[in-house]
Amino acid sequence: MKQLAGRIFLSIFLVIILFTGIHFFGASTVPESNPTEPEVFLYEAVELPESLFFAGEKVPLEYFDVKESLDREMLVNSYFHSQTLRYIKLAPRFFSIIEPILKEDSIPEDFKYLALAESGFDPRAVSPAGAVGFWQFMKGTARDYGLEVSGEVDERYHIEKSTHAACAYMHESYKKYGSWTMVAATYNAGRNHLGRQIERQKETNYYDLLFGEETSRYVFRILALKLIMENPEEYGFKVSEEELYPLWNTKTTTIKSKVESFADFAKSHGTNYKILKMLNPWLREAYLTNASGKTYEIKLPAEGFRTNTK
Repeated sequence: MKQLAGRIFLSIFLVIILFTGIHFFGASTVPESNPTEPEVFLYEAVELPESLFFAGEKVPLEYFDVKESLDREMLVNSYFHSQTLRYIKLAPRFFSIIEPILKEDSIPEDFKYLALAESGFDPRAVSPAGAVGFWQFMKGTARDYGLEVSGEVDERYHIEKSTHAACAYMHESYKKYGSWTMVAATYNAGRNHLGRQIERQKETNYYDLLFGEETSRYVFRILALKLIMENPEEYGFKVSEEELYPLWNTKTTTIKSKVESFADFAKSHGTNYKILKMLNPWLREAYLTNASGKTYEIKLPAEGFRTNTK
């Protein structure tokens, strides 16, 4: 009996020690939560502005469908971190080229974001449908607006000339619709398609018209890019001045005859074929026959082009 009582006592003692130890170590390794500390979330909803304008025209954010459409594109672009950061870094280089042309041609500056939505800052971009360049012109439309399109020269890839052509197209659309928002929609869907939808639905406001998914999202994507690019830090993007990609410091030379080898041409002007084609993506071959004797301006790197980091 004494042995049994001793075992019982020992068992009770060990149980007490065990629970005491659990309490002791648990309290020492797991800190108590502090109710005053703010909760931190990895992902948060994007805050939309109370008011928004595109090319001076009010976006009706009081309509829930309009607000939800903008919210969708804000979520897509604000959480596509790598792409959006690259856009922010490239913006000074390409906006510095197209902003003066938009101003010269009396097109609202907000249309620079349309160019970004079209090509993602890639002057050599080609769509599945065959639209090409910074402004994504189809071959026939490009020729209608004065751009040369051939096997050797394709000015849809020429940033300055294609920007002027895009401005001319947008002016014609504005004369027809009297709304810059509708001009943006027309750029995506085409004037004929837009005209058919207006006739079918008996509406003339982009925000009141039903389109297929691409055109329905198109203007809202431009608006989202405008909001983020104008206020990057507000949407979680921090890029210092030093991290922005440098502007292209260039000079030009004129040619009126054929060029047998652009590789040799580049070397004779102190550069190489790679840089020459980077600055002149509209030159589509390694040579230029130029049978008509047309005058072309070729961009060349100015001094310090590749080492300039400012």
